[in-house]
Amino acid sequence: MQEDKSAAGETIDFGYQDVPKEAKAGLVRQVFESVAPRYDLMNDLMSLGLHRAWKHAFVAAIAASARETLLDLAGGTGDIGFRALERGAGRVILSDINAAMLGVAQGRALDRGLAARLHFLCADAEKLPLPDRSVEKISMAFGLRNCTDKGAVLREARRVLRPGGRFHCLEFSRVEVAALAPLYDAWSFKVLPALGQRVAQDAESYQYLAESIRMFPDQERLAGMMRAAGLEKVRYQSLSGGIVAIHTGWRL
Repeated sequence: MQEDKSAAGETIDFGYQDVPKEAKAGLVRQVFESVAPRYDLMNDLMSLGLHRAWKHAFVAAIAASARETLLDLAGGTGDIGFRALERGAGRVILSDINAAMLGVAQGRALDRGLAARLHFLCADAEKLPLPDRSVEKISMAFGLRNCTDKGAVLREARRVLRPGGRFHCLEFSRVEVAALAPLYDAWSFKVLPALGQRVAQDAESYQYLAESIRMFPDQERLAGMMRAAGLEKVRYQSLSGGIVAIHTGWRL
């Protein structure tokens, strides 16, 4: 199991590389600026379309009502925020540190007629420019692993949640089916970079994405980090044999 070095030293993992802690955010930003134009297509190719089912299950678990504001951290091109609005969320704050990804999301929101119920926020999830106790629900899909200080993100999530609010995280996790592991490794480290090169002319960014998944805490460790950040009643559900997991925690 990999140690989380984000709070313990001057370097931190960027995929399988150790880089200066202060450099990681910029390196991640470069990755997502590179992949933004083809991000949605590549998600379909990388997951063989499974990401749609994972996101459907995730938004169903969030269950944001018409009276609630959902803060979607690392909202990217808008998939989770749009789905939440279509399922009845009253308002969505779509937040991402990367302006290029938010630009794609804004165009998609206009095309879908959803812009009036969306607020776009370019912000670092580790230092949110939002008041304490200001939202009912928070979602974060496939974004926490790219953050430098994951504990800071979880503490910020708890801070901006109202009492009785919930934090929901959809993230790649640890495969729990032994027979699946070698196939998953071959797909991640051989097929994905080749797809990235062919479709997006960028093999290195997709190599990083595969490596970042392996460096991310497993189901139990992430649950422990959420509890350490002050979230309570923490639970998780593994999907697709543990390839991804949905974690939830309450602010009580």
